[in-house]
Amino acid sequence: MYNTFSSIAEVRRAITNLKGQSVNFEINRGRNKIVRLVAQVDQVYPALFTIVPITKCELDRTSYSYCDVLCGEIKF
Repeated sequence: MYNTFSSIAEVRRAITNLKGQSVNFEINRGRNKIVRLVAQVDQVYPALFTIVPITKCELDRTSYSYCDVLCGEIKF
């Protein structure tokens, strides 16, 4: 579940390979709020990607940048 990437290109490649699959995500929303959910990688764009939750949670379709993964704010 914990990622070790050294560049944004590696993150983009990994997310592209996960497109359309169900993935366990751990999202740090700040102030000790960590959301764990199962979501599907919906769209992959040059600067960001979108996920759609499969499990019931307070998030809807959301987009994240590859830097969020690289910095550790999002783990999968």
